[in-house]
Amino acid sequence: MFSFIQIHKPACRALFVALTLAFCAATEAAPRTQTMSAAEKDEALKTRMRNRELLLRKNRMRLAVVPVTPEQKLRDAEKRRLERQQNREWLAMHSRWQPGRLSTDMIWDPLPGETISPRLQASLRQVIVQLKKQLGKPYVWGGQSPEQGFDCSGLVFYAFNPVLSRNLPRTANAMFQDRTLHPVRQEKLRHGDLVFFNINQRPGADHVGVYIGNGEFIEAPRTGLNIRVSQLSDAFWQNHYLGARRILTEEAVL
Repeated sequence: MFSFIQIHKPACRALFVALTLAFCAATEAAPRTQTMSAAEKDEALKTRMRNRELLLRKNRMRLAVVPVTPEQKLRDAEKRRLERQQNREWLAMHSRWQPGRLSTDMIWDPLPGETISPRLQASLRQVIVQLKKQLGKPYVWGGQSPEQGFDCSGLVFYAFNPVLSRNLPRTANAMFQDRTLHPVRQEKLRHGDLVFFNINQRPGADHVGVYIGNGEFIEAPRTGLNIRVSQLSDAFWQNHYLGARRILTEEAVL
């Protein structure tokens, strides 16, 4: 035994280190049972937002220093062509968005006795058009512009803020908790309402989309998938549905 350890001492040492590291990793990965206070949750959210902004800043700096080659320009042009083609396919699937059929009357039908101002109708139309332009683009965590890409709340943030008198919060849960947004029952949803979901089983909302009528909503799903139209009635969405909020009101729009 002694001679075996002497001969294979480096291998034994490496095995010991590997087992130690595996034990430490398992300890770190173990779920914490301690609940976070409200202040701790708020600080954790701020830390995630700072890290997100840092990653985006680094990415912008990297893109700024890398020269664009002719080959890259060709690849970018082909990518844009494919995105436009995919958008056309989406539009063909949803004919009510075809030019000439996207009238304000079709976007928002007033309830009996209700009047909708031209200003509010124009704001809703602008939001829907901006959302429609992003269909088929890839999900990018932390993104909130066509140049960066979009995550779910970034897409909402980008489409709505230009028409609002006050900017929306940046995250899905902050939007869901925003008391200035009006809660809406699912059967009362209207074009432009935000629909919220809890997918990862943590408290609060971690996904948001925009209702566009006929039981459908636009969403930026997750990494590896493109911005798309989804059916709210699907079992997955119903099982994770949290609620809805109405942003576009006479008081909220510019």
